[in-house]
Order: sequence, then C-alpha cells, then structure tokens
Amino acid sequence: MKNPKDPSKADLSVDFCGLNFQNPFILSGGPPTAKTDMIKRAFDAGWGGAVVKTFKTAPTPNVSPRFAAIYSEEKRMMGFVNLELSNECRLDDELPKIVSVKKEYPDHILLAGIMAGMKASEWQEMAIKLQDAGVDMLELALWCPGEKTTTIGEDPEAVCDVVKWVKEVVSIPVTVKLAPNVTDITKIAEAVERGGADAISATDSVPCFMGVDLERMEPLASVRGQSAFGGYSGPAIKPIVLRNVIQIAKSTKLPISGIGGISSWRDAAEYLMVGASTLQLCTAVMFGGYRIINDLKEGLSNYLMRKGFNSVNDIIGYVLPKIADEVEKLDFAYKVFPEVDRSTCIKCDLCYLACRDGGYQAIELDKERFPIIDEEKCAGCSLCMQICPVWGCIEMRPKEH
Repeated sequence: MKNPKDPSKADLSVDFCGLNFQNPFILSGGPPTAKTDMIKRAFDAGWGGAVVKTFKTAPTPNVSPRFAAIYSEEKRMMGFVNLELSNECRLDDELPKIVSVKKEYPDHILLAGIMAGMKASEWQEMAIKLQDAGVDMLELALWCPGEKTTTIGEDPEAVCDVVKWVKEVVSIPVTVKLAPNVTDITKIAEAVERGGADAISATDSVPCFMGVDLERMEPLASVRGQSAFGGYSGPAIKPIVLRNVIQIAKSTKLPISGIGGISSWRDAAEYLMVGASTLQLCTAVMFGGYRIINDLKEGLSNYLMRKGFNSVNDIIGYVLPKIADEVEKLDFAYKVFPEVDRSTCIKCDLCYLACRDGGYQAIELDKERFPIIDEEKCAGCSLCMQICPVWGCIEMRPKEH
C-alpha cells in the first residue's frame, strides 16, 4: 500500500498490538522521555511514539556523573554506558501531565514503563493509574542493569506471574521489556507469551563495566572515585540484540519492538527485516537530539521505494527464513574468492599482514606492492575484505568448483 498522503514516499505506518503508529520509530524509556514536555517536543518533531521513563512505586534518585562512552579514533561514539536508574518523579505527580500529552497528541502513541518487585498490588496499582491517565500501552520492565534486586526478568515463572497480574487489571496492550543477559532468551519470551502479554520489547541495555581512567586510576564513570556495573548501549550492542530479536521472532508469535544500537535508517531496516515491527531509540537521541527522526524516516522511505516496496510492513521478517540456528546448517560447498580492484588499492599492506598473521598466508605482494591472491591457499574467509580501509576495493565473489 502506497502512502496515501504522498505516493512518492513509502507508507511507514505500522499496526502494533492494534495501535496505529504513524511510523515505527519510538523514543525508548530513558532520559529523552523523563519529562512530558520533552515528549511533546518529540511528537512535534515527528516521532511515532514514546515510552514514558519507567516508574517505580517511589521516585528513584540518580548518581552524578552517570555516563561514560567508548569512541572511535574519529571521536564517533561506539558504545555508551549508563548508571541511570528509573524515574526520579512521583507517579501521582506525573499523571495529570500524561493526561495532557494524550489530549494534545491523540494521534501519537504513548507508552509508559513500570517496574516493581514480586508484589502483585504494586504492579497493578501503577498499571491502573496509568491506564486511567490515558496511556495507550504499558511496558513492563522486569530487569535493570543498575539494580541488583531487580532480577525478575531472569526467572520465566516470575515473568509469567507479573504479566498475568497486570493483564488482570488493564485492558490496554502490555509489552514486556526483556533482559539480554539470560542463558536462553526464548524461555523468557515464551513465558511472556504464556502470561498473556501482547508484545515483547527486546531488549534492555547489556550489563557491563565501562573501564578505567588510567590517569586518575579510577573506574568509569567515577562517582567520588567509585563506580558500579551499568547498562551498555549504542552501536556496539546491535549484533547482540539482533540475535535476541531473531530468537524471539522464531520462538513466539508476539510482535516485537526492537531496542539496541539503532542510530540510522540502515539499523532500522535491519531490525525490521529480522522480525521487529517497531523500533525504540534512546542513546542515538541523547547524542543527536529529536531531529534525527527526519533522517530516519526519509532514509527508510527512500530505501523501501528503491527496493520496490510501498510499505514498511512489506519487509518485516523478510530475512528470517534465511537465518539458520547454527553454522553447521549452512552450505559448506559454497566458496568465495577475493577480487582486488587495483584502481582503488592504496597499497597499505593491511590485507597482506592480516592474512599472513591471522589467516591462511594466501596473499603475496607483487613488485609494485599490489596484493596477489593464491587461489590454492585461500579459504575465502573474507578477513582481507574486512580489514581493507577502502570500501569496495576487495570483494568476495562466488567461486565455481
């Protein structure tokens, strides 16, 4: 179906748990959604939905500082760690503000996160209040990397119980935000489905320790010289969460909201093609602001049209059938061989060194220092292509036997 408002653009609207999102991009519960006036600005900017930062039965203070990051040599953020806890505001104080958001933005989808212990009354009281305030959907946070006591998300039976408690008292859809650090995420996902949830949000940030400031000889982020384990996010965790989304998509029938390392329309397209229906962003927004929504929507629409698709729904789960559970199920008879474009080769020797010391010693250098591939020795591993600093200089081509 083409975009009825503009036939030159793809239709980015998505139906998720019976709710119509203008586009699949949602602000994840975190610093960008800590205040309702921030959410209003995000909706003005064009975001399809937002998750109000997770509430607990009592406000949660935060330490200072609470962020640290890993950067590339070009000062590009690759990984981000936070010691952020849940909402610092009282739920009752925020309810009137949530009402105003829905009144002013009835066509945008508003979700709210809640977190509690193993007391049904705590979950149910918050759920009812938020439903009455007009939120369209609830997101149950069952685990937090910065809170040792919040480990419900690691126990399938506890997860199932919490979902049942909430579903007993609300009629709006419920999604469950899963922890990434479990032995088998499919067991947790199946428990979510068994409990009656409407969707799954995958996943929360990855537990980590960022590192050490070698000059100050203190951990990062340093809070009066001390630190703790935090949550890892940003581009570096995308491969981890993509795997989780694939496992969930193959083990349940629930729709999935993908969360983790999404910072461009390309990342968004990848998540959609492995089974996610909506996409949540937090870290990218903290570094780029709400305005990144314009590039996300424009880029995704252009990609869909270029590939011959009229709607974002056409690519959801598109590559799932092509993903095997283990390497042993792939075609071992298929072989590739590297081809070097001499016109773009800068003769840096990196492919030669990588193959010599980490591969199959299949590359030699000619008199002009161009790489020459020994077909008999080459195993087609593609290390040379991965290490090459020039895009397209080395390509792996199918090798006929």
